[in-house]
Amino acid sequence: MTLTIVPTDWNDADAVRLRRAQRDELDTRYGADTEPGVKPSADDVAVFLVARDGSGVAVGCGALRMLEPGVAEVKRMFVEKSARGSGVSTAILRALEAEAVERGIGTLQLETGPAQPDAVRFYTREGYVPIPRFGHYLHSEGSLCFGRDLATARP
Repeated sequence: MTLTIVPTDWNDADAVRLRRAQRDELDTRYGADTEPGVKPSADDVAVFLVARDGSGVAVGCGALRMLEPGVAEVKRMFVEKSARGSGVSTAILRALEAEAVERGIGTLQLETGPAQPDAVRFYTREGYVPIPRFGHYLHSEGSLCFGRDLATARP
């Protein structure tokens, strides 16, 4: 699949649509909005990327939110069901990692949950390792957290 992945305004119509689709899927998996902590917003996201297929249709997204100097959290990773299994999620993650490196971020962390075994498999396959719960997830028993030192990232 031919992809273009570009930084996009948080409030762009496609960005809003993709985040809503992600939220709807998570609400279905978990039975409600169970996201711990502060939801990301235009005010605290360092970069929001949208992936578009060869015809320009937005098929996926992902964001970085700063946690502390040199450390950011991967947020709002999502790929439309019709584009899953085609490498879109890997391309978005690699683009987020490249953005992080450009910004001097050496570590990425993320949170997912037990109702997302596909996400756990994906991040593990992509070199992310389990880490202790962090930040807003410290007391969230349902949170599974992962991290990656970008110095060891594959090209």
